[in-house]
Amino acid sequence: MKSRVLFCAISLAVLISASPLFAQTGAKETKIMIRAIARDAKVIGQHVGGAKITVRDTATGEILAQGMQAAGTGDTNLIMKTPHTRGMTVYNTPDSSGYLAVLHLDKPTVVEITAEGPLGNAQATQRASTTMLLMPGEDILGEGILLEIHGFIVTALSPLPDAQVKGGSPFEVRATVTMACGCPTEPGGLWDASKIRVVARLLRDGKIESETPMTYAGVQNTFHADVSPAAPGTTELQVLALDPGSANFGMTREAVAIVP
Repeated sequence: MKSRVLFCAISLAVLISASPLFAQTGAKETKIMIRAIARDAKVIGQHVGGAKITVRDTATGEILAQGMQAAGTGDTNLIMKTPHTRGMTVYNTPDSSGYLAVLHLDKPTVVEITAEGPLGNAQATQRASTTMLLMPGEDILGEGILLEIHGFIVTALSPLPDAQVKGGSPFEVRATVTMACGCPTEPGGLWDASKIRVVARLLRDGKIESETPMTYAGVQNTFHADVSPAAPGTTELQVLALDPGSANFGMTREAVAIVP
């Protein structure tokens, strides 16, 4: 009886090892297209510093692939104006950034895919990630894996960092606000500036001292306001861009010295 059980066990082991599902055939090249896209906008490209893409084995922590996405932002009409139907090509166009990760997998592997960008503005850089199971030799191309980056790029124009302004006299705060892909904002435009609330804040010792609404300055992407500082001393100037309807927010901050 024991010999019969042993024979059955050996036979089962042989069948399993011979099965294509369990055969160890070595690592297979596996290509994965990954794209970081801006929330409610286009692909993050070289104009705003691109995005860093990382593919990591969740079980071991090993980085399997890492590189930059830094080309164009894609087709505006296709991404933003054309109604999308299931399965249609939206981002896989000649002028569209993406990172092609080439992995060598010897077994089904759960990975974490991460995008960080836009890298051209540290205060605007955000991180998005997803986990998924990959299969050796099963490429994911075309549109690829899409990772959505939320936020605005806010850039201060005036006053400049570490500027000094005279106390008791209004000074102009001017800043630009674009989408995370660098796409432009203007009233009535594709990215409507009138839907974005922009505010200049002065903070002292972490407490809000004043808050002034900023208005469109008549130049694409640009907002301004006159702000009246209070007592002399070092303050923090923040410019906030807010659009909760599209789940996008942005901020820049800098030190400003108020002098007598």
